Amino acid sequence: MKRLNWIGLAAAMAAAFALAACAGGGSSRTARDIAEADSDYQNTLMEQLVLAEPGAVIEIPEGVFAFDRSLNLNVDGVTIRGAGMDRTILTFAGQVAGAEGLLVQASDFTIEDLAIEDTRGDALKISDGTNVTIRRVRVEWTGPPRTENGAYGMYPVQCENVLVEDSVAIGASDAGIYVGQSRNVIVRRNRAEWNVAGIEIENTQDADVYENVATNNTGGILVFNMPNLPQPGAGTRVFNNEVFENNTDNFGHPGTPVASVPAGSGVVVNSNDDVEIFNNRIADNRTANIIISSVFSAGFGDGEFEDDFDPYPERIHVHDNALSGGGGWPDDRDLQLLRIARFGPWGRLPDIIWDGFVNDEVSDEERGICVNEEDADLLNADGPNGYDRPRVRTEEHRCSLAPLPAVEDWTG
Repeated sequence: MKRLNWIGLAAAMAAAFALAACAGGGSSRTARDIAEADSDYQNTLMEQLVLAEPGAVIEIPEGVFAFDRSLNLNVDGVTIRGAGMDRTILTFAGQVAGAEGLLVQASDFTIEDLAIEDTRGDALKISDGTNVTIRRVRVEWTGPPRTENGAYGMYPVQCENVLVEDSVAIGASDAGIYVGQSRNVIVRRNRAEWNVAGIEIENTQDADVYENVATNNTGGILVFNMPNLPQPGAGTRVFNNEVFENNTDNFGHPGTPVASVPAGSGVVVNSNDDVEIFNNRIADNRTANIIISSVFSAGFGDGEFEDDFDPYPERIHVHDNALSGGGGWPDDRDLQLLRIARFGPWGRLPDIIWDGFVNDEVSDEERGICVNEEDADLLNADGPNGYDRPRVRTEEHRCSLAPLPAVEDWTG
């Protein structure tokens, strides 16, 4: 194993864990906390959002503020700023109206230094914006992981130039930090815990995901392409992250894509192309540390897709990671039987599982599932043949791909 180049990563990880504390799947804001929250401030903030002009900075003071309906912003160039993610808290525990906590449909938007808790639906949704910054924001459902929690924590969708940094996401029943159908994305130095998917990049072009901590989720970091969405995704780099012990039972809504993610998944690539996974520590994820799959394995592939959807993961480059533990108790009956039959009652599955689906119409070079890990193996699960003859095929995938370019940091 090559020595990992993690300059400054230890400090970044320590800072990420210091951002918020949680025990057993979320902090426990008491009924008394909520009862004592300031409900009068709701009208003040709603008025500020409605009357905001481009360039406005809306300062929210320290305190716990109660809201019973969604907040909305539709003006470009606005900054919403609190006094800190553990000092300015917007609680939606009593929400009776609206699908989100805060819905933003605007560009040049920044939100920082506050928390959004216990929304009925998504906590923070930003749609159709350019130049979106989420910084030092905590989104959380404050009880144990539950299917009834909102689906998404931070949810930029159909945006361009997105930065999510130094933030915390806890308890989402779909994804804590989700960036979908977007372009030019940076997700860095965040902590995602007790979500179904910790961090998910879906149908997004050009994303850098680095120096994050993903633990206690069902799946740590997901890079997905799904059919019937406005654009395909490609060009994601996942590097310098800590992805460990993502073993929480899946509590996603049945029928959603993440409901198929097995508990104990570290990094999952599904039907995405041009993905580079490197310099991460990925450990102790009980099904597998890395899973590479198509939508056929995820239960969403019947062979009928729109013309431009590619169901196969291609040009996936896994190299120079620190992989350890995991694979010892997969969240799948067939994988469990395979583990015992092939590796013994105390053995574990290889660090990397690939379902084996390939597009026979393209060359081996174009398919490009490349693994350069000295101490890790790849298991081909033989999906095309009904998973009849899974086998270790590491040497067949000893190859390299050209490094992907860094995403432009548009923030300067």
